[in-house]
Amino acid sequence: MKQPISILTSPAAPAPFFPDGEPVEQGCNAVLLENAHQTIIKSYPKMHSFLIVRDGKLIFEKYYGAHHQGALNDLRSATKSFTSTLFGMAVHRGELPSIDTPVLPFLKEYATRSTHPLLHRVTFRHLLTMTSGFAWQTGKKLGEPLIHRFHRNRRWASFALALPVIDEDMGTFQYRSTDSHLLSVALSKATGMDAFTYAKTHLFTPLDITHSAWTPSPEGHSMGHVGLYLTSRDMAKFGQCCLNEGKWKGEQIIPKEWLTEALTPKTEGYPAFGDYGFQWWTGKMDGQPFTLAHGHGGQQIYIFPELNTVIVFTQDSHVSRWKNPRMLLERFIIKSFNT
Repeated sequence: MKQPISILTSPAAPAPFFPDGEPVEQGCNAVLLENAHQTIIKSYPKMHSFLIVRDGKLIFEKYYGAHHQGALNDLRSATKSFTSTLFGMAVHRGELPSIDTPVLPFLKEYATRSTHPLLHRVTFRHLLTMTSGFAWQTGKKLGEPLIHRFHRNRRWASFALALPVIDEDMGTFQYRSTDSHLLSVALSKATGMDAFTYAKTHLFTPLDITHSAWTPSPEGHSMGHVGLYLTSRDMAKFGQCCLNEGKWKGEQIIPKEWLTEALTPKTEGYPAFGDYGFQWWTGKMDGQPFTLAHGHGGQQIYIFPELNTVIVFTQDSHVSRWKNPRMLLERFIIKSFNT
């Protein structure tokens, strides 16, 4: 595997280009969008950015505090949706095997003597849908008490593979960040590139994403569950590409077939967030189906296919408690498209 690219230290870059327009031109109620903006100012002190793209045009863009167009956001667990996408691209390119392939033979070099006897039944599909059955703990707000032990370990892949596999839990969803990281490890092994390098080659460059960062694990793999940094506009680009069935500027960047699978619910998730696809949340809001890349603190990329709309929120990620911007969608934003 090539040496991982170091995380960028530059805090800002010129604003990425995005075609823009006016809310009224896209059939939106500008007053309701302004109400959402004013509510953020009053009630969301940790908000960094709020963007709306409709019909491929950036029609609303606001930044808060010291944040601005060229600044990087810590995506936290929204990183998972990018990991899934890169994994799917590698499968489509023939660099990774079928998602129904067992994990253990592929990653056997990371297995330890304490490997659980049922590990041989865990497949990449299980990892993608977080139904692997690995013993884990998850709080109501997706908190993971064991994540600190995982991060303190120097051998992340071995730690993840050494977790006990609970037979009755296989096939049942449980939010588990180690599943996501193993996808990144498999991508590295298959392609000889860490996920960041692979993304820059096959995803970011075609999307004209030039300012980014992705933190490596102690073993040199890009973190599969967190660690990606992008500007708000580049988050919106990714969302728009997914909304367009993988196309950007007429070029097929992400395989359409993979996105169809990835954005379709595969298992029941959690009521507060929705059901789960391949590292994407899915559900309905005010009657509108959506797909969501979600990260701690409020790092969110919403895709509303029937509205042809992408919505991005970013907030301070270094918080223990945070306020979900979903209320803004339900109270103002979705209604602005229906007037």
